[in-house]
Amino acid sequence: MKSAFSLFWIIAGLFLGSGLARGADAPDSTNKKNYIYTLTLADQIRVSVYQEDDLTSQTRIDARGRINLPLLGEVNVGGLTVAEAQKVIQEAYKAGRFLRNPQVTVNVIEYAPREVSIQGQIRSPGRYALPIESTFTVVELVTKAGGITDIGKGSAVSVTRVSADGSKKVFVIDVDNVIKGRKDQKNDDNTLLLQPGDVVYVPERLI
Repeated sequence: MKSAFSLFWIIAGLFLGSGLARGADAPDSTNKKNYIYTLTLADQIRVSVYQEDDLTSQTRIDARGRINLPLLGEVNVGGLTVAEAQKVIQEAYKAGRFLRNPQVTVNVIEYAPREVSIQGQIRSPGRYALPIESTFTVVELVTKAGGITDIGKGSAVSVTRVSADGSKKVFVIDVDNVIKGRKDQKNDDNTLLLQPGDVVYVPERLI
């Protein structure tokens, strides 16, 4: 009877111990599917802080790329990956001395429409949806749009991007070089990843 009683408490101890251990562990946000997803305007996200339920917030990224969080106010997360946004928010809570060691988790609740357009000397011009939670290059878009026409200038494909502050940037991509596997050390833009709202234009080749 004594041995059975001892066995009972050993099993109970193991069960309770394992439960307490699980309860003490913080959630591992690095295993989220959207961890490398780049946040964009109009995305709706949930921000939660481990063991700080009153700081949980569900908000939409505004036209300036910002969200409003308890204690912190406005925080700029537009254009950041989920991982980067988590780090920025954590550092903001630390810098403001609100929390000593915050563990922040960001989850995308609703994705904003993610589209780019391609015009000019392309076989199927128009608007195309960007894949969610993965990257998409100019070359991939050109391929999806049927390829460049016979009179298109693939060495000077432009990408026009308007930032949240209204500023405009234009990148020139040598699609021909990328397709042929050539590396241009002088032009890092050839590896440019598309972002929502980008406008791609294929000019006509001068004969």
